[in-house]
Amino acid sequence: MEEVKKKLQETSPNGRLPCVMAFKIARECDCPIAEVGKLCNELKIKIVGCQLGLF
Repeated sequence: MEEVKKKLQETSPNGRLPCVMAFKIARECDCPIAEVGKLCNELKIKIVGCQLGLF
């Protein structure tokens, strides 16, 4: 999970992460998207541009 956290922090320097990037990170790290979402919450990273219109 440390690899995922590092990528999240690198791709969201302003505390915002596009939804499409969250999915890309999940694929690259072979991690469930739900886990990426939980890590974003822990790291205080806001998901923007949600593909599902949820955020």
